[in-house]
Amino acid sequence: MAVYDTLGGTYGRTRRPDARIAARIHAALADAVDVINVGAGTGSYEPPGTVLAVEPSGVMVGQRPPGAAPAVRAVAERLPVRDDAADAVMAVLTVHHWTDPEAGLAELRRVARRRVVVLTWDQSIYRERFWLVREYLPQAAAFDDSRAVPIERLAALLGGARQEIVPVPHDCTDGFSAAYWRRPHAYLDPQVRAGISMLAQSGEDALAPGLAALEDDLATGRWHERHADLLALDAIDVGYRLLVADV
Repeated sequence: MAVYDTLGGTYGRTRRPDARIAARIHAALADAVDVINVGAGTGSYEPPGTVLAVEPSGVMVGQRPPGAAPAVRAVAERLPVRDDAADAVMAVLTVHHWTDPEAGLAELRRVARRRVVVLTWDQSIYRERFWLVREYLPQAAAFDDSRAVPIERLAALLGGARQEIVPVPHDCTDGFSAAYWRRPHAYLDPQVRAGISMLAQSGEDALAPGLAALEDDLATGRWHERHADLLALDAIDVGYRLLVADV
């Protein structure tokens, strides 16, 4: 995740936590008194009981708000805390960045006394349902294919986690990759793309033809004709999943 020393500079502007997603995460944490956030980034979705944030990128740590939980620079695969250190451990949209997800998830289980909560996505569903990668940017989806861990494997590595669907609201405030599914013009904004690792790491040259096609389809109205059904929806399921495991 040292990649965020170069990619994470805009996160404070484009990746603001969405209250509806936060509510799902906090409900999954249940009555945990103390929580450790792994791959914590700028601190999105941390509940009041967060006692420690673990994040390797200094750029991301530097964007944490005043009063946030103390942060230590370290990686998920080697958490610098004792066994059973907190009631719950959370990891939000981060596992795909880890060099060794199996080791990282084992560390989450080692550190948690009661529960592990992981927000991630099912790449097979995402590829099929999200128009941006299906129709315009298949090369970006191919990049994610190389790093996404199958959801069933993640659940198994967590000791049999249950899966909860996390729909993406049409006005989602957290600008992750599918956040703008009903606001297609947003993907033409370089600052928005800079806050989405899949797009930022794919490279502008690779994305240029697909973005040009999207811009043309928006200008001519073809996108709106093709996706008129989306404009009536308040939220959609494009594969984001909350994995909840008791340890």
